[in-house]
Amino acid sequence: MSPELIAVLAVIAVALAFDYTNGFHDAANAIATSVSTRALTPRIALLLAAVGNFVGAHFGAGVAKTVGDGLVTLPTGVGSLGVVFAGVLGAIAWNLITWYFGLPSSSSHALFGGLVGATLLSTGGVVQWVTIGEKVILPMVLSPIIGLTLGYLLMLAILWAFRKGQPGKLNRGFRWAQTASAAAMSVGHGMQDAAKTMGIVVLALYTGGFQDDKTHIPGWVFWTSATMLALGTYAGGWRIIRTLGRKIIDLGPPEGFAAETVASAVLYFNALVLKAPISTTHTITSAIMGVGATKRLSAVRWNVAGNIVLAWIITFPAAALIACLTYLLVRPLF
Repeated sequence: MSPELIAVLAVIAVALAFDYTNGFHDAANAIATSVSTRALTPRIALLLAAVGNFVGAHFGAGVAKTVGDGLVTLPTGVGSLGVVFAGVLGAIAWNLITWYFGLPSSSSHALFGGLVGATLLSTGGVVQWVTIGEKVILPMVLSPIIGLTLGYLLMLAILWAFRKGQPGKLNRGFRWAQTASAAAMSVGHGMQDAAKTMGIVVLALYTGGFQDDKTHIPGWVFWTSATMLALGTYAGGWRIIRTLGRKIIDLGPPEGFAAETVASAVLYFNALVLKAPISTTHTITSAIMGVGATKRLSAVRWNVAGNIVLAWIITFPAAALIACLTYLLVRPLF
């Protein structure tokens, strides 16, 4: 095999490995609320999330193009694949670290940070800071604010609309409704997170000279990325599921439905309209906080929320630092 083909295959392999870790790391995004409210059993919820991720991946082309063609300009030649390889490894490492500690950090921002960190050390690589600001930093700030606000408002509307209802009947009804909201959340997660892997694979194919169009996504890339994300999701990420589902607030079925509905709506709008790669983790976590605040501010365990926000803030630079160190190690191989 040629050096170019070996390098491209290496990048695709680590991209799919990232996709898998993304699945089990972010499975909590789609199912934590449904599991904690007992709307779905854990295995049924994971299966639903895996199928939803697989379906959603086929609608994420816009996000994939942003990741593959907008965040960094790679140096020319096979050496550029070393940058991508190191960047994705940095993201995988940070995913595993935060998974170990049960912190729902953003796999998306770990990937972006890894790509930026490795690019900064490369010769001829350029970080598109304007695009990073518009497509990464700004959504990173706005999506949690929007998720929190909409979660709070939707929960208030639910409380008002069903203020005379019997709690037992309401809980049963919203457990059924959560099946739909969890499915919607899973599809939205697939739109966003499988698409990011697709963008990396296409970037490798174009850089290695195996396709001429840097925005075209071959059919096999859709299916492979979707399948790996679905398999990772089905493997589960129970540490993070416990954090999201039980440690921030005590969720009931109405709260779970409200949080999932808001988060999925934000994900759909960004993926289909803005084509912006936002964090599913930030969106669902902030929606849960907003929903919980309708009870009383003290209902949200703000110390846990603070640790999560801290993980959000340090994810981008931490993954970038790991990618920098990784690039120094792998550069002689490319």
